[in-house]
Amino acid sequence: MQATASIELCSTFLAAQCRAFGDYKTARRESGFFGISRNATRRDCGKIEEVIALARRPHRGSWKKRETANRVRGRIETIIDYATPQYRVGDNPARWQILKSKLPKRDKISKVNHHAAMSYSEIGTFMADLRGRTSLSARALEFTILTWARSSEALGATWDEFDLDAGIWIIPASRMKAGREHCVPLPPRAVEILRELYARRESSSFVFPGAQIGKALSSASMSKLLDIMGRSDVTLHGFRSTARTWAAERTKFPREAAEVALAHAVGSKVEAAYQRGALLDKRRGLMNAWAEFCAKPAAVGKVVPLHAPMVS
Repeated sequence: MQATASIELCSTFLAAQCRAFGDYKTARRESGFFGISRNATRRDCGKIEEVIALARRPHRGSWKKRETANRVRGRIETIIDYATPQYRVGDNPARWQILKSKLPKRDKISKVNHHAAMSYSEIGTFMADLRGRTSLSARALEFTILTWARSSEALGATWDEFDLDAGIWIIPASRMKAGREHCVPLPPRAVEILRELYARRESSSFVFPGAQIGKALSSASMSKLLDIMGRSDVTLHGFRSTARTWAAERTKFPREAAEVALAHAVGSKVEAAYQRGALLDKRRGLMNAWAEFCAKPAAVGKVVPLHAPMVS
């Protein structure tokens, strides 16, 4: 394949992706792999060895960087599928069924590094400290923890996504990692935070506006707050793990309710069911129970029983 044809293919593919998804997030993500896509469609990328080399190349890393390498492999596979048969012929050398015998299993050479998380036994004391702070980053972090949201979802929230009377937050598909609309039942404290912020809002459409006009608050502000609070040992994303562990160990709510609350994929029919009616109410019960748990700091010196009462 000639270089001009390769560039033409990449441009055509990326344009098609933008038309299909219709949002800047996807366009930015796809265009970030333009160079990889360009290399993947070279004439010599018909060899398995070339695909392996490309998968090992990103960020000067290796196959041990499992997520990056796997995403690159997937994009190479997509590009080559798109290129067949207009630009090339034959099997797709990036397909995992072909590559898996050529590469070591990822779990054999690297371990998954989970986000550092706080024990749920500490969350009440932490939230009491957080509620005593008046900064916007403190309210943003509290809201993020209460709603089980990703930091990007919370910080990018705009006022038109909320129905405060109904206690519902609808995050549009364009802002979700999985590209699906997500409904969040808001616990009373989360609604209280929003009403307080709305009462003193200015011109920004963002719930948590940043210092720069037209921009949202940055996640760095919440990370800095964790440092100030002496909790640099945990990550923002880790609070989702804290909530999920609490739900599994201290409540009787269905596993599916917790997974949908985290916007994890559990099957389209199950997800749809938990977005409405009685099952949405069950999710609301889960969020309310979590907010109540967060509002009760552990008494100093009190021993928490191993078989503490379960919440349902």
